[in-house]
Amino acid sequence: MRPPYPVIDAHVHIMPYDQVRPDALARMAVGRQSFDEVRAICGDPHRLIAFMDERGIEKMVLINYLSPDVMGLTEEVNTFSANMARAYPDRLIPFGGIDPRRVPDVAAEMDRLLGDPSSFDPSTLLRAGLRSGGSGRGLGIRGIKIHPPHQLFRANAYLHDGALRGLATVYEKCIEHDVPVMVHTGTSIFPRARNKYGDPLDLDDVIADFPDLKLIIAHGGRPLWMDTALFLLRRSRNVYLDISSIPPKNLLNYFPWIERVAERAMFGSDWPGPDVKDPLRNIEDFYALPISDEAKRHILRGTAERVFGQ
Repeated sequence: MRPPYPVIDAHVHIMPYDQVRPDALARMAVGRQSFDEVRAICGDPHRLIAFMDERGIEKMVLINYLSPDVMGLTEEVNTFSANMARAYPDRLIPFGGIDPRRVPDVAAEMDRLLGDPSSFDPSTLLRAGLRSGGSGRGLGIRGIKIHPPHQLFRANAYLHDGALRGLATVYEKCIEHDVPVMVHTGTSIFPRARNKYGDPLDLDDVIADFPDLKLIIAHGGRPLWMDTALFLLRRSRNVYLDISSIPPKNLLNYFPWIERVAERAMFGSDWPGPDVKDPLRNIEDFYALPISDEAKRHILRGTAERVFGQ
């Protein structure tokens, strides 16, 4: 049964799949008759909107991040994410990524990523050591994704790695531009991923050092660190949880406390990630859970509306 209101899917991997390494792509395609249709939908905003309309999904958060060594994703993901969302800015929310080790001026690059496309100063590109590609505009990215197991650094690496001091600037700029940072927590099954970086306790430093940062704990530390995720939610009112990548039928086994934090939890399907065939199935399975209707509505749309300002 579908919910009687439109859903916000706060975690979908609408990314440039032509960049993804073959072995990672093969892992995503397991159990599907064809991944070609998925790739076509993920590369065409009009097809994506039609896909959403068929499933009662009002908005999607397009998760993109940098991971050249593990996934093959480079800075081009940011332009891709912005371009996908530009056709439907009221329905598609673009996330992007940055690796502070790869740009000479992190602050300038963050201003470029998060800047308003209509008012961006192209000289910022020169300070960042980047070329405009002819646009000379900000990208209008509305959130930053950090993926420690795929980017091979800890979320608090600014404290102890000189090459990653710029990570603090990333967090500061997200506060300045009033956009959230989503951090992958928990394990990853992709080749070359390093799961030692997935412990959400590293976010305790981020919360302490950047108390005004809106922080989304992706996946709630599953399957090893769920209690840590709950601790972090209690630690700060600016911390939120997304429940993506967990089969909804098993959600209460992972998070028996989910109803208590529903006002700071968000639904995400993780589509088209491994073993996620269709976001509608995840929506229906979540809606069938034995929790209150009020909690379901918070998780399926209300929390995301507050976090993303829509």
